[in-house]
Amino acid sequence: MTGGAPRTALVTGAGRGIGRAIAEHLGRAGTVVAVHYGRDDASAAQTVKNVRAAGGEAFPVRAELTAPGAVDLLAAGVEDGLRERTGSTGLDILVNNAGIGCRADITTITREDLDRVFEINVKAPVFVVQRLLPLMRDGGRIVNVSSVANRIAHPHVLGYAMSKGALEAFSRSLAAQLGSRGITVNTVAPGLIETDLHRERMRAYPEDAAQAAAMTVFGRLGQADDVAGVVAFLASEEARWMTGERVETTGGAYL
Repeated sequence: MTGGAPRTALVTGAGRGIGRAIAEHLGRAGTVVAVHYGRDDASAAQTVKNVRAAGGEAFPVRAELTAPGAVDLLAAGVEDGLRERTGSTGLDILVNNAGIGCRADITTITREDLDRVFEINVKAPVFVVQRLLPLMRDGGRIVNVSSVANRIAHPHVLGYAMSKGALEAFSRSLAAQLGSRGITVNTVAPGLIETDLHRERMRAYPEDAAQAAAMTVFGRLGQADDVAGVVAFLASEEARWMTGERVETTGGAYL
């Protein structure tokens, strides 16, 4: 996409979990990665260290996505970091990974719950893309991280599932609009992944972990690296003929 120059990427929510694994995968391809995070400086620093160890370059960009002016702050950090390391602000890959859960059903969900989950899971990706699109080079890649909860009924995470459905609708519309520039837009939809977010619950309720593992055709829980490999493929040149697609990474659960 950029000739002999290194490819560049922004991964939101890259301080831990799936986001960190995605940044590491991109690092293995020699990518310069902007590691976005919200609050945890130490975790973001560890991701940067891991990306460099994988063969890439990385720098942290802090922005709490619900704060006023967060998208402009994020964009400024990305531009400054890319310019310092590559001499350009050109962006090749944007991975919208940052997201939150919303554990509530129709009897318990509140306006505040729904506002917050849509603010981070839907509005933030929309306005991050809008703000950074002028930086994206033709032939770029946008990957949005969704969830299997959008396809399988999970009443106890109603707001979360709704937000991911909206994100997928956004992805399809965006793919149609950006095709003329050769920019692909795809969605990855993981199932239950053993990240920090879920690990404590899995340890507290081992029977739930065993049940979740048994639902996959491989008989194990998914790992962040399982998802990151798929994202890295969609971000690669080899995925140039895929756009507007939804790729599940569930280990065959819910077949």
